[in-house]
Amino acid sequence: MIQSVRSVASLLISTFFLLTAMGLSGYLIPVRAVAEGWSTFTISLIATGYAIAFTASCVITPRMVLRVGHVRVFGALTTIMAMSFLLHSLIVHPVIWVLTRALAGFSIAGGYMIIESWLNEKVSNENRGALFSVYMVVSMSAVMVGQYIVPFGDPLGPTLFMICALICSLAVMPTALSSAQSPQPLTQVKFDVPGLYRRSPAAVVGTLLAGLIASAWGGLGPVYATKLGLSTAEGATMLAIAMVGGAIFQYPLGRASDRMDRRKVMIFAGFIGIIACSITVTFGVDNRFIFFAGMLFLGTVLFPIYSLNVAHANDHAEPDEFVEVSSGLMITYGVATMVGPLVTGAAMDWFGPHALFAVIAICFAAYSGHAAWRISRREQPSEDMRSDFLPMAAMPDQTPQSAELDPRSDPGYGDEAEEETGNETPGTG
Repeated sequence: MIQSVRSVASLLISTFFLLTAMGLSGYLIPVRAVAEGWSTFTISLIATGYAIAFTASCVITPRMVLRVGHVRVFGALTTIMAMSFLLHSLIVHPVIWVLTRALAGFSIAGGYMIIESWLNEKVSNENRGALFSVYMVVSMSAVMVGQYIVPFGDPLGPTLFMICALICSLAVMPTALSSAQSPQPLTQVKFDVPGLYRRSPAAVVGTLLAGLIASAWGGLGPVYATKLGLSTAEGATMLAIAMVGGAIFQYPLGRASDRMDRRKVMIFAGFIGIIACSITVTFGVDNRFIFFAGMLFLGTVLFPIYSLNVAHANDHAEPDEFVEVSSGLMITYGVATMVGPLVTGAAMDWFGPHALFAVIAICFAAYSGHAAWRISRREQPSEDMRSDFLPMAAMPDQTPQSAELDPRSDPGYGDEAEEETGNETPGTG
């Protein structure tokens, strides 16, 4: 295991720097926008620009890599991303920030894809699961580290934006100086959303709702914290504790879904989300203990529902279709992240900051209700068709290359367990 991690250490270091910059900018930009007095809807437009460019990059970046190679594209993207952070500090205007945030979204998605494809070339089917877990831990840790840098600076000054650009620039060093051979060209995104819906309506609708929820939270959660008077340290804790809740509870939630109809677990997750949002709206932030407990409670289902959708979709797919199905769901998720901030931003302008959790609660209710309706329309798949649930990072941003890193992308995944089960069957020798 240690040797396997060493072989990809430079890529993991690049990942850490890239996502630290992402975590820092993702928290800093909404906080600064609130301080500038911009409306919540205006801030939601900035988040939407990021989401549109992020999703577009998942389709465009593979073509760029095919033309000029991984290292050149990664260097160009990290440079553009660093420039976008510096432009945020130089020109403080909402229209410019929509454009510069879009540049960051495009660059971050492309950087993700290149690192993940490079990692995929380095892993074998024997160590894929372990390295996938390490990658997820590094990713989540980096985002939280970035968020906690904000309290050490002044969001109204240029310093934090400069630090963000410096950290981003560091991300290119390990890959640029690596002597490792560049991987094969990135896999072109293949998806058929109508076909995916016909195969698994609960997964597609669930993914759309998961995208709405995660983008509302990620784009406007910092706005909620700032408007309610939380310090930057408390706001970072609010975001971090939800991620920790998601990371801890993905496994038990997933194991439960492996033992019963996954749609029943979706119903349960929806109810948990509604209760967590209700607690937050009822008690607010006056009692910090109750508030942070509510954030932990919300985190238990905020991000894991996406993994539930992926597992349910693959229950209705062939083993060798995992990457295609997951890529289709990621694009679906990306489209939803374009809408989530706009709807939530408008609601927060009309009804106040607590509308954030009202919108999230409505989405959770729809998630639970649709899963319940689908149970009445179709039987759960047979046991031999069901795939295993594997936790993903407790963070919203994923690319189709993430699916290739996932152990379930190995066509032979699960064969060993099946053989062992077969050997224990009476009468087989």
